[in-house]
Amino acid sequence: MESFYEEVEQPVSPPGQYFNSSVICSYVFGFLEIAVPIDDSQAITLIKDVFLPINPRFSSIMVTSKDGKKIWKRVEVKPEEHLKFPKFPENPSIEFYDQYLSDYVSMILNEKTPQNKPLWEIHVIKYPTTNGKGTIIFKLHHALGDGYSLMGALLSCLQRADDPSLPLSFPSKTPAGKASESSGNEKKCMLKRLPSIVSSFFYSLSDSGWSIMKARILKDDKTPIRSGFEACELKPFTLSNISLSLDDIKGIKSKLGVTINDVVTGMIFYGLRLYMQEMKKKSKRAESTAVVMLNTRNIGGYRSVKEMLNPDSKGIWGNQISFLQVSIPKLSEGRISNPIEFVREAHKLIKRKRRSFSVYVIGFILSFEMKLRGPEAVAKNIYNTLENSSVVVSNLMGPVEKMALANHPVNGLYFTMTGLPENVNITIMSYVNTLRITMRTMKGFIDEQKFKNCMEKAFEVIFKAAMET
Repeated sequence: MESFYEEVEQPVSPPGQYFNSSVICSYVFGFLEIAVPIDDSQAITLIKDVFLPINPRFSSIMVTSKDGKKIWKRVEVKPEEHLKFPKFPENPSIEFYDQYLSDYVSMILNEKTPQNKPLWEIHVIKYPTTNGKGTIIFKLHHALGDGYSLMGALLSCLQRADDPSLPLSFPSKTPAGKASESSGNEKKCMLKRLPSIVSSFFYSLSDSGWSIMKARILKDDKTPIRSGFEACELKPFTLSNISLSLDDIKGIKSKLGVTINDVVTGMIFYGLRLYMQEMKKKSKRAESTAVVMLNTRNIGGYRSVKEMLNPDSKGIWGNQISFLQVSIPKLSEGRISNPIEFVREAHKLIKRKRRSFSVYVIGFILSFEMKLRGPEAVAKNIYNTLENSSVVVSNLMGPVEKMALANHPVNGLYFTMTGLPENVNITIMSYVNTLRITMRTMKGFIDEQKFKNCMEKAFEVIFKAAMET
């Protein structure tokens, strides 16, 4: 790893500049729920020997060079300045600490880290909650990398709980039957594939045009999930979680002949519409859009940090992301009585989007605008797109085995993002045999408990309907 430290200064990637601009200041938060009481005696050593060597950016600050370009400049890191040990009032009640942790998280979601120090913090919560004996929160600026990069860095600090000598493994991203499907496609003549190519072209054109309009003109309706307030990213937010069994999700998948993504997307869309209807009946038919953040790397799983830092790697470190916009299906009487229609509709939408190249077109447009107008203009474009939409959705894979951090077994793993103007942000993370759905919702506008209940109800209703199919 020492060779990576020889370069004192590195250029900041364009997305790194978007996410740390006057328009956007975004962070990725990773949460580890620890199964045993936390021993913090080795915390400083672990940061120096394990965390900092992962990537030179963790020891760098963003500065402007003499020629006006943004660069990463190496500085001396004092780990104690980045470690936070909050003190909660003593109380024997788990419920008390659950609430205190929730309030503490709401506070740090909106706090910005100083620009004259490396852009990260680690918060160690040494109090028991419902989900563990303690919680460790990694707060990492989005300019350092996207969710894929930062999760890869975090996982580099962890080991398998059952056998640290073995590597962590992850769910396969290759859908069953894909190989045979590709083989069959190769046999098709160009004439048979022509309609598919033509439809992909028009889908791409339509989706890209809609994305451009969404950033400049088109706005979602104001609803119980979209306030239309200005500067929502500065307002207080709160987190809530639901945990779903992957076996149950796979059961729905098998019954309906769809993918896990289709099931989860359909459930989220149905849950959103249930909440909207409950809060304001007319909004079940409102125009609402979900912005889905995507990793554009052509890879099947995580790479080691060393591989990501290799410029020739497919899974290169950085912000290799784009987004696509999906209209949230409206809630008709038929869909209320037959909720699996939301899963089928999600399947149809995702299948259609996969045939579109709009994600890459949007990436190209952003790169072109960066060259013409600079990072602030692109950041404003991204900001407007998210502000004009209703919800942002992102997902990451976690390991299939239980992990441990310095011999501290990890009960639960989830993440969220901040600094963007949407009122609702939903992140999805798999870990062992559980899917964790985390909802970041704006305080005072979204009824957090009712929103969570609607998401849980959506899954229960879809599961029951699918099992009866």
